[in-house]
Amino acid sequence: MRRFDEENSRDPNLEVQGGAVPYPRELLYAQRLTDWVLRLEPGASEELRLAARSQHLCRWLIPRETHPMTRAGYLKWRQSLKEFHARKAGEILVEAGYPAETIARVQALNLKQNLATDREVQVLEDALCLVFLEHQLGPLMEKMPEDKVIGALQKSWKKMSPRAREIASGLEMAPRKKALVGRALAGS
Repeated sequence: MRRFDEENSRDPNLEVQGGAVPYPRELLYAQRLTDWVLRLEPGASEELRLAARSQHLCRWLIPRETHPMTRAGYLKWRQSLKEFHARKAGEILVEAGYPAETIARVQALNLKQNLATDREVQVLEDALCLVFLEHQLGPLMEKMPEDKVIGALQKSWKKMSPRAREIASGLEMAPRKKALVGRALAGS
């Protein structure tokens, strides 16, 4: 995890944490995702913890603009990112001396293989959605048209387990954010 954090600390994109401290965005994201995984699954396996910490590993190296600005381009970009994160995590885990089985499992989690049947993949997906709701929804609301944000919320909600939905329903949110989530869920 230290090596993943070293890589993500190179992110030139900064996000303010706690109102004053700028952090490399992907380092902060990895910490938030790991925190959510551990809240959802306090006894999370080492592979799940490693996958959480490396889920967006060096994401800034493949900006959205590297793919066509279409729906198909967006989906291709997302798939390219998943493959890149899994490959990069695997390289670091090899350097750290992890066995092939552990590396393969971390990469399967990074790729979200068997989401419908793998409990750990679902925990990771739930954590991803909760990080989105807690930290990324507000900035997304400022950048995208409301109907697109509602669509993103509905897609996230469908991916979440009933337990994660219950947790999400209890998250504290600014009134505007909460109202938008309510509208999205009313239409899902």
